[in-house]
Formats: sequence, structure tokens, C-alpha cells
Amino acid sequence: MAAPSVGKKAVRARPDPSKVPVQPFKIYRFVWNLSARDQVFLSLLAVAVFLLGTVPLELQRRIVNGAIEAREWERILYLGGAYAGVVLLAGLVKYAMNVYRGSVSERAALALRKATFDKVAAYQAAGGDMANIQGVEVSVVVAESDAVGGFVGSAFSEPLLEAGILLSALGYMIFIQPWMALVVVILFVPQLVFVPLLQLATNRRARDRIGILRQVSNDIITDNDKPEHDAGRPTFMRRIKKVYSLNLQIYGFKFGMNFLMNLLYQFSIVGVLVTGGWLVLNGQTELGTIVAFLSGLDRINDPWNELVNFYREWSVTEVKYALITDLHDRLDAAPAVSAKE
Repeated sequence: MAAPSVGKKAVRARPDPSKVPVQPFKIYRFVWNLSARDQVFLSLLAVAVFLLGTVPLELQRRIVNGAIEAREWERILYLGGAYAGVVLLAGLVKYAMNVYRGSVSERAALALRKATFDKVAAYQAAGGDMANIQGVEVSVVVAESDAVGGFVGSAFSEPLLEAGILLSALGYMIFIQPWMALVVVILFVPQLVFVPLLQLATNRRARDRIGILRQVSNDIITDNDKPEHDAGRPTFMRRIKKVYSLNLQIYGFKFGMNFLMNLLYQFSIVGVLVTGGWLVLNGQTELGTIVAFLSGLDRINDPWNELVNFYREWSVTEVKYALITDLHDRLDAAPAVSAKE
């Protein structure tokens, strides 16, 4: 009779998924231990991509100025060929980096799935009661290996690439026309304040939502065949209404942040056109500089959006990785507990 008692005790002791502690940067230790050499190579490729991506900005400026001021066809043709060559080379390097990322991600997902399978097998071999480890929980963990594995491939190279593109474009803009760059920086700075605050609020609600949905899944599977199942309906309804409320809040934060980011981006375009127009009229800059700035704004806005998306992915992946390691820990500990009992 001892085994069933231990099984029931283990089920009741199962932690609330929303309460599983998430240790910041814990997943980065996993990434580094699993693929340190790959991360170094991917980071070098990322540096090459963002450095090559800065060259077209200067080529655009020179092509426009060459066409309008110098009127030198051979020079324009030469610069156009250089532009095409740089774009092609940057595209090939980025293609190689993305394929490499994919292979690293798939190896990580494979390693996580294998680790989960091996721990379940060891748990069974040690006499653990599989009733204590729900099949749906293992299935979810196996599926979540894709999300965690996908993050492994981009953990270092993605933020390095996007931050590199953003900073190199901004540095180039400051170099060719500091006053226009100052306008861009002034309109960009507010995002450094409201984006982290809104994203933290979104992350908290997303994590609570994951925990509640897992509670709902566990209740449906464990209680569906019991006579008192209908008695659990009020709890079920309360939880799904909470999920509904959390989803609405997440939408509000997410699309509110997108609205503010897009608004400031459009204000930056207006600021560049107005400031640049005044400088051109006063002979303090060239038309090609304005064209380069407008292109540079895209090279700042796009990577900034990608960095925000990366932060979102990192936050969610930290939660999923914590749930995976929590299951692994319980698979390791449960047979030992059963043996003592």
C-alpha cells in the first residue's frame, strides 16, 4: 500500500507551473555549455553581416551626390556595381549564418528531447510510478524543446547582429551629420524607457497565463473521470476567465507599445526631413545625406524592433526552460523518494 500512497503524495506535491522559479540567464548557461564554439562562430558571422550592412548607406549618399552634383556616369555605374556586390556578399553571409543557426537549434532541441526520454526511462527503471508524471506534461515538455532549441541558435548572434546594425547605422549618421543625428536620438530615447516597462508587464501576464493554462490541462485530465468532476466547474470557469482577462491585458500592452514605437519612428522621419531641408537650404549638408539618413532610420528602426522581439522570446523561453528543468529534477528525485518510503 506504500507505493500508491507515495504516488498520491507526489501528485499533490506537483508545483504550480506559474510558481516555478525562473533564474535570469540560467538558459544562457545551458546555451554556452551546449554550444560554446558554435556561438563564437555565429557571433563572428553576425559581426560581418552588420559591418557589411553599413557600407550601402555611404554608397547611397555617394551615388545621389554623384548623379546630382558631379554628373559623372562612370562614377555612378562604378558605385552601383559596388553597392550590388556588397549587398550580395552580405546576403550570402547572412544566409550562411541562418543555416548555421538552424543546425545549432535543431541539435539543441534533439539534446533536450533525448534528455527527457532518458530521464523518463531511468525513472521507470528505478520503479517510479508513471501516474506521478502525467503523459501530457511530458508531451508539452517535448514540444517546448523546439522553442528552447530555437532560442539556442540565436541566443548570442541575434542580439549582437541587431545591436550592431543599430549602433553602426547610428554611428554613421552621427559622423556625417551630427545635428540630424541628434534629432533622431532625441526621438528615440523615450523608447528606452517605455519599452522595457511595458514588456516587463507583458511578460508577467504571459507567465501567469502559461501557469493557469497548465493548471486547466491538469484538472481536465486528472478529474475528468471522477464523479465530482462537475464540482470543479466553478474553478475551471474562474481560471479560463482569468486567462481571458490576461490575454486582453497582453494585447493592450503589446499593441500600445507598437503604436508608440511606430509613432516615434514617423516623428523621426519628419524630424530628419525638416532639419535636413533647413541644412540643405543653408548649404550645410547635401541632398544625398538626407537620403542616407532616411535609409539609416530603417536600419535603426528594424533592428530595434527585432531586439524587442528577441527580448520577448527570451523571457518566454526562460519560463519554458524552467518548466523543462523542473520536470527533469522531479524525475531524478522521485525514484529516490519512493525507495525511502
